[in-house]
Amino acid sequence: MGKKNKNKKKKVNPKRERYSKFRKEKPSTIDTSTPDLSEEQQKFKQEGEDKLGKFMKFNRRKPERYINERKAKSKR
Repeated sequence: MGKKNKNKKKKVNPKRERYSKFRKEKPSTIDTSTPDLSEEQQKFKQEGEDKLGKFMKFNRRKPERYINERKAKSKR
């Protein structure tokens, strides 16, 4: 096997070249900042969070009841 020629031009894919105009450049970083909310929207959001917090605090799921096999045998 011989050495590779570094000066050799790369083969260009015609299909890729033809459709390159449709490809959009994607930004490397994503902007995750939230938009500024008006006062009404902030109140609405706060009320929703409060309701959700109360729901989660007072309406917990009860742990499932299970019967041990030993207890079930003794009760029969």
